[in-house]
Amino acid sequence: MFGLDDFIMGQSDGTSVALVALVAILLGLRHATDPDHLAAVTTLVASSRERARRSAAQLGAAWGIGHGITLFAFGLPILLFNSYLPERVQQAAETAVGIVIVALAARLLVRSRRGALHVHGHEHETGPHVHLHDHSSDGAHTHAHSGRSPLGAFAIGLAHGMGGSAGVGVLIVAAVHSTPLAILSLALLAVFTAVSMTLLTTGFGATIVSRPVGGVYGAMAPTLGGLSLAFGVWYAGAAWGAVPYWF
Repeated sequence: MFGLDDFIMGQSDGTSVALVALVAILLGLRHATDPDHLAAVTTLVASSRERARRSAAQLGAAWGIGHGITLFAFGLPILLFNSYLPERVQQAAETAVGIVIVALAARLLVRSRRGALHVHGHEHETGPHVHLHDHSSDGAHTHAHSGRSPLGAFAIGLAHGMGGSAGVGVLIVAAVHSTPLAILSLALLAVFTAVSMTLLTTGFGATIVSRPVGGVYGAMAPTLGGLSLAFGVWYAGAAWGAVPYWF
């Protein structure tokens, strides 16, 4: 993104194990901040019924593990055989990423419209505790702890690892001179993308249930959903060259 990956990889000589490993870790940590990742995961967490730190961390970790699996699976043939997915398959994968982002954004907007995104604070014996309550259409006022399934987040991560900005990281890793080192770099890239996404989603989940933000989150959610929806449409269009790709 904006040449940052190339700059990080430029710090490696492509031969030193320690240096190549460190660069791969840094690439993985930075990779999670790509716009397509942030758009997908923030809307995923924001629209879930329970946005506490633990729930957000579980969603982020599940997404990151799924992403890492496909990133490694599709990156390995590139490193070993210089074999790439056909262009149309890559475009389809990029389009799928855009559709996933649009679907998550639409879900967030629908839940916001129904008034389901509402935070309350409670005092428990262990101290203040924040819950997201689901105000259903029948007027019931219930705690919602079920959360969006980590399995669903894992599936989204699997799809995301096939497209999105993952290919950029793989191509950079492929520049490493030694094949075993390149495979190690790819594995570290996948693992630390998952680590970074877990940390980011944990922080995001904690922020939107915090007292300063939680009180106004209901008003903020439509804006987040609208921006993510627009981003998803643009991303899918960029996959086919209909609009310029900026990242």
